[in-house]
Amino acid sequence: MTIEPRFRGLLVLGVVVLLLPFALPNSFYYDVAIRIAINATIAIGMNLLIGYTGQISLGHAGFLGLGAYGSGILTARFGWPSMLALPVTAIGTGLLAYLVARPILRLKRHYLAIATLGFGIIINIVIGNEAAYTGGPDGMAVASLSLFGVEVTGERVWYGLAAGVLVFVAWMMVNLVNAPMGRALQAIHGSEIAARVAGIDVAGLKVRVVVFSAVLASVMGGLGAHYSGFISPASSDFMHSIELVTMVVVGGMASVYGSIVGAAILTVLPQVLGRFEGWETMVFGLILTLSLMFMPRGIVPTLRLRLVRSEA
Repeated sequence: MTIEPRFRGLLVLGVVVLLLPFALPNSFYYDVAIRIAINATIAIGMNLLIGYTGQISLGHAGFLGLGAYGSGILTARFGWPSMLALPVTAIGTGLLAYLVARPILRLKRHYLAIATLGFGIIINIVIGNEAAYTGGPDGMAVASLSLFGVEVTGERVWYGLAAGVLVFVAWMMVNLVNAPMGRALQAIHGSEIAARVAGIDVAGLKVRVVVFSAVLASVMGGLGAHYSGFISPASSDFMHSIELVTMVVVGGMASVYGSIVGAAILTVLPQVLGRFEGWETMVFGLILTLSLMFMPRGIVPTLRLRLVRSEA
């Protein structure tokens, strides 16, 4: 039985996810793996928006912050069960994304980038100022995650949950980008005018992608908050949005697996560069600059292109 090329990456991802726990020696490495899975899932949703549809978002951490604080506030302040708080928060975030996307997506290029940046800053300011609910700049503690009355504890259980969500979202995205909707999104990226002439509902599809990526960021933000047990306004600030965009760009735009590779690199690098004592930011920037200079399409698309050329 031959495996379709688009599913070979999923097979590799599944094997890595299953075998990785055998190579993780302690809780620290499990923590890094869990954070990679959370960031990679968010990056996949962002790649659908930025890489496949061609819409820039510099405020995506705002949706993540809404998910984290929404679920955290409902569970900690109002006593909601986390199984209810997570989907309710995601629905609320999706509705807000829908209302915001309609006017913002009429803008183009840098105007769109500035508008999304402003949206993210507004969310971050609100989170920082509403101290009665959010704890203000000091952040707030978040209740542990409970599924069907069972508390989710232990790094192995959290790894299984985060990795399972990642594999499911990757599978869903691989199918979506190869479906008619995915081809329509890529047509919008190529030329919105040509897409309209072809009968594609450009405005409607762009709004759907924004809502989907926002809901995904909200859910993973909520899971991340319950996992760490604490959240602060830094989860929704501008720099976090830039980190998420960088994951997409470095790993490879319009590449599901590029999102995962980019998230892994951007999550692990700060841990590795911590030994440089004050120089880590400069080294981090140098690595990113060199990778974009020599692999402008991103790591995964560049390596795939070189592999195809070597086989030809």
